[in-house]
Amino acid sequence: MTQGFLHEPARQTPVLGDYDVVVLGGGPAGIMAATSAAALGSQTLLVEHYGFLGGMGTAAGVTNFCGLHANVFGEVQQVVHGLTDELLERMRQLDGLNTPHSLFGGKIAAQAYDNAAFKVAADQLTTSRGVELLFHSRAVGVSLSGERQLQALLLETKSGRYAVRAQRFIDCSGDGDLFAQAGVRFEKGETGADMMYPSSMFRVQGVDAAKAGDAWNHFGEWMAQAEAKGRRFPRKSPIIRPQKNPSEWRANVTQLSRADGEPIDGTDVLQLSAAELQGRAQIVDFLDFLREYAPGFEKAYLLEIAPQVGIRETRRMVGAYQLSETDVLNCASFEDSIGVNGWMIEEHVAGNVSFRWQDIPNCRGYNQLPYRMLLPLEIDNLLVAGRCASMTHGGQSAARVSGACFAMGQAAGTAAALSLKHQQRPRDLSALTLQEQLQRNGAFLG
Repeated sequence: MTQGFLHEPARQTPVLGDYDVVVLGGGPAGIMAATSAAALGSQTLLVEHYGFLGGMGTAAGVTNFCGLHANVFGEVQQVVHGLTDELLERMRQLDGLNTPHSLFGGKIAAQAYDNAAFKVAADQLTTSRGVELLFHSRAVGVSLSGERQLQALLLETKSGRYAVRAQRFIDCSGDGDLFAQAGVRFEKGETGADMMYPSSMFRVQGVDAAKAGDAWNHFGEWMAQAEAKGRRFPRKSPIIRPQKNPSEWRANVTQLSRADGEPIDGTDVLQLSAAELQGRAQIVDFLDFLREYAPGFEKAYLLEIAPQVGIRETRRMVGAYQLSETDVLNCASFEDSIGVNGWMIEEHVAGNVSFRWQDIPNCRGYNQLPYRMLLPLEIDNLLVAGRCASMTHGGQSAARVSGACFAMGQAAGTAAALSLKHQQRPRDLSALTLQEQLQRNGAFLG
């Protein structure tokens, strides 16, 4: 579609503000990064391109926290704490948080929630610590002062173009939008053992819960029956579960691909546009299947299609350490641990989901997350947290979920504030100093 280039004249960009810490991206990692930095006294700005926080957890309709729990020698336990506990309690007070539910025959647990409760609780958590929120703003560039120092983040907003300056920046954008602009090395797709397929999430209402029963254990067999009659599905391994209201169910069943069968690239606007259409078409088709084959779903109707495609993987920073699939499966320990991941390898491959587990129940069921995976090699005043942190494709297939992102975010914000306090580069901050502060704030380091 690109046809040549258009020359834009130089411009004077107004500076919207000067901060100690600027966080890009208001998903699970960004919420915790901004809150923890502000809680330690840093003047903090959180930039988000939607009008609400939550990232894929709200904008992509995930409505389910994965990775808060681990199977520890056969017992499923919550292993992500700290500020996460306060967020969960605020959601509970809003009557928008389910009790954890068992998955895979008791191997692990996840926790469903209502989107509205997550949005409101995230507002409450961040603002209670003095975080300044800037919505409807998209990062479009950076300004460097010297080779290794970020000076400003450039934003396009409803009010026009602005710059925000800071002493520390934290990229929690999910897609690595900030670090890519800053020239930080990353992997994506074909150069990094490939990329996971996105999905379009949706919720249905009008389910007869009593009649549906434990339908989540039977969707696979019903899909096989439908396939025998000629129906085709974009992927196997459907994940369909009830929300807090038992007549409302969320569905994670779609898979979005290019014409050549490869996964949609969430950093390509043309592919993303095509994916939105493809996702909605798959949703309509799957609802027809539910009404025909699933008892209790005969009168189900579409309650919501998520505002955007759910992206699992795009850019992954190549930082001081890359968390690997081996680290996850072997429940690795690190001297610079800043939290843990208890989720298994959940790799969304062509037409299916590949699950690879730790040796549960014969192990502790979680790997530690090293501080080094938050540190880029090229920029001195930048940290990276969330699904775009430094991980291999296999490692990211586990630690991209919300539990690990909460842990990484709290560590990144804490490190940014402490590095300012001690007048050190984040990479020079003592891991022990960081760990002691995280533990004082309730984090579990494994």
